[in-house]
Amino acid sequence: MDLFGNEEVKDSNRFSPLSERMRPKTLEEFVGQRHIVGEGKPLRVMVDKDKLASMILWGPPGVGKTTLALLLANHVNAEFIQLSAVSSGVKDVRAALDKAKMNQSRSGRKTILFVDEIHRFNKAQQDSLLHSSEKGTIILIGATTENPSFEVISPLLSRSRVFVLNELSNDELKSIIENALKRDVSFENLSVSFEDIDLAISFSGGDARKLLNAIELAVNLASNEGENTVYLTSKIIKDAFQANYVKYDKNKEEHYNIISAFIKSIRGSDPDAAVYWMARMMAGGDQPEFIARRMIVLASEDIGNADPYALTMAVSAFSAVRYIGMPEGTLVLAQTATYLATCSKSNSSYKAIKSALSDTENLPPYNVPMHLRNAPTGLMKNLGYGSNYEYPHDFDEHISGQHYLPEEIKDKSYYIPSDQGKEIDISEFLKKVKKLRNKST
Repeated sequence: MDLFGNEEVKDSNRFSPLSERMRPKTLEEFVGQRHIVGEGKPLRVMVDKDKLASMILWGPPGVGKTTLALLLANHVNAEFIQLSAVSSGVKDVRAALDKAKMNQSRSGRKTILFVDEIHRFNKAQQDSLLHSSEKGTIILIGATTENPSFEVISPLLSRSRVFVLNELSNDELKSIIENALKRDVSFENLSVSFEDIDLAISFSGGDARKLLNAIELAVNLASNEGENTVYLTSKIIKDAFQANYVKYDKNKEEHYNIISAFIKSIRGSDPDAAVYWMARMMAGGDQPEFIARRMIVLASEDIGNADPYALTMAVSAFSAVRYIGMPEGTLVLAQTATYLATCSKSNSSYKAIKSALSDTENLPPYNVPMHLRNAPTGLMKNLGYGSNYEYPHDFDEHISGQHYLPEEIKDKSYYIPSDQGKEIDISEFLKKVKKLRNKST
């Protein structure tokens, strides 16, 4: 069936990708993110009052971060300079800042410096933006798919407003694709069903750019010389997305299911399952740093002191993938995942802090024993602060036998080592400490 009418708008730049040709020209045409650009909403108010300030746009791929930055520049009549943190160096940043200074001194015109994937800039590169941002030489707009709390330096973050962009809904994606199919001349003889449009949307993962470019590719795949009508089928759409139809959506249920499977495979000491689920995470678009961060948490929660080196290795993996990038970082992640999967396991540290936190919430805030208190002044010493403290290094085996918990819970045990790995030795050591402590009581 013919789903769309033929309100033909011929784009002068026919050779650019469909996603580029369909960029909206005004905020009114912009689809999605009404919570920040709708009437009366924070970003819209900044534009309407010509009070645009530096900001970070945080959201998944293909939700309009770059488009929104371009629209903001148009609305406030500012020069727009775009840098990619992946490919831009110090020289590029310096040139952009020099251009902004010239704009400001010669014409008083504002300059928006848009840094795509700003989380890829290192600390020094981010530092270089601070002065110009603070002085108003530039209005910095940084775009990131990563949590800016972790990836953007605090001084830059404190000078910027963070706007969270949401994944586009199916209805919003449908609006975008219907607009493209109605307006773009390359689809004038296209026949496609509602069901196949919905199929394409389901494969897009909420990414409008991916959706539009895949539809354009599908049309090219379906075109036959000598035939006027182009028929899009579900098979052609699947081929265009090159999907293997990986059921993986970075912000919905299957994303969390696969992360869960990855963690539980390592916890369950199955290196084969660990690397399989890790491969699925990478195929679904997860950042290598995200995967490494998950392994850092697991190294403490599920391995702990059974193999203390596990945490060192996980932290090293995080650093390594940032140093070398992908695809080589895949090797580092695989090595770390298989090592963690084959480590002795213990959650004793995890249980210890959970129990201690529970007691701090439910028990009274007991006083610090006098022998453990700090005594920086003569008055405090006279009051008995720090008195009778026994310095462990003055004793055999460097163990004094003193108690360190409040008197009311002095016999409480939070950390109970398992019988796995290094914790076997730790358990024997703590038995010795407990014996000396009981003897001194």
